[in-house]
Amino acid sequence: MSKLPFIPRPLVRANQWTIFIFTIASWFISPWLLAVPLLVNLSGLLFNYNPIIKIGRRFLKKKPSDYIPEDITQQKFNSVIAITCLALGLIGFTTGLPVIGYVFTIMVASASSLALLGFCVGCFIFFQLNQLRYKLKKNEVKV
Repeated sequence: MSKLPFIPRPLVRANQWTIFIFTIASWFISPWLLAVPLLVNLSGLLFNYNPIIKIGRRFLKKKPSDYIPEDITQQKFNSVIAITCLALGLIGFTTGLPVIGYVFTIMVASASSLALLGFCVGCFIFFQLNQLRYKLKKNEVKV
């Protein structure tokens, strides 16, 4: 399969479900379960190889181009947020600071569940940052 300039939405959703399920499970089973979505997304960010997305491609029923496209740049930005929260959550739990663990894992669980429901917190932040950059650049030119 050739390299697409986008990620089909079902693959993004599979990754979101993985983050959500492993985060919730980490509260009841072991905080080390956070390492699964953390490493999966870190691999996607650093090596452009996300095992969840790679495996998920095999289960697509249509051509990838037939699905709603998700922007790769946007998804990498979202991954940075997820990686940060997962890492800080894991550090909090494993260093005896469970409040920090819960704060960051509740944030990532909330964001992934909202994304599954249709509102992407990372996309909103990304948009706002781009708006700010545009306004700053626009004001820079006027000076």
